[in-house]
Amino acid sequence: MRKTGRAVTRVVLLLLVSLVVVAAFWFGFVPQRLSPFSPLSLDEPSSWFLDARLATLRHDAPLCHAVLSAPNAVASPISPRPYKDGCGWANGVRISSAGGADIGLNPITCEMAVAAALWVKHEVQPVALEMFGKRVTKIRDMGTYDCRNIVGSKRWVDVRSQHATANAWDIAGFTLEDGRYISVKGDWRGSKAEARFLHEVHARACRYFRVALSPNFNAAHHDHFHFDRGAMWRCR
Repeated sequence: MRKTGRAVTRVVLLLLVSLVVVAAFWFGFVPQRLSPFSPLSLDEPSSWFLDARLATLRHDAPLCHAVLSAPNAVASPISPRPYKDGCGWANGVRISSAGGADIGLNPITCEMAVAAALWVKHEVQPVALEMFGKRVTKIRDMGTYDCRNIVGSKRWVDVRSQHATANAWDIAGFTLEDGRYISVKGDWRGSKAEARFLHEVHARACRYFRVALSPNFNAAHHDHFHFDRGAMWRCR
């Protein structure tokens, strides 16, 4: 019996240690110098351990700002806003261009900005070129920072949104270089090329953002995509 009890104890301890290690990577507490994963580069699409490599940037402003550099992005750091009542931000940036498209996000966390730049460069632009023969020149947003709770869900009404920490990005649509505008609100439904484009870029966003919501999620998202890199994981 003693041997069985010790074996169970060892298994429980091993599980606890494993959970702590996973949580450390999940919340970005493992610095790059201790990470087994190589640093990210906007020049190359990442296929291995992308989420953990993005999380490494969360508390490492110098490394994150170094990754978020021209010609793949135009960004600059901004002063933090001390957290109060669950609102504020740290390691924030102002980003005006990513992957050759104007995006104009201010403020947004540096980690989110890097995820956005990777997605635009390696997913959005290739899909636009394949489907329309044109690049995306502008992504129209509906905001990043907003000190508020989650909306559109009865379950999470008393929970702060990722917008409250500038860790979210709402997207209304995409403008192509010929001036054509593809709207999430107007073009998501149906079988036209615009709808296929929106569905494809949303599906590909799920590698870069832990939460990637579309009009299929609920009525509150009927006119935009919501992307964030919070603690939860949902792609719909």
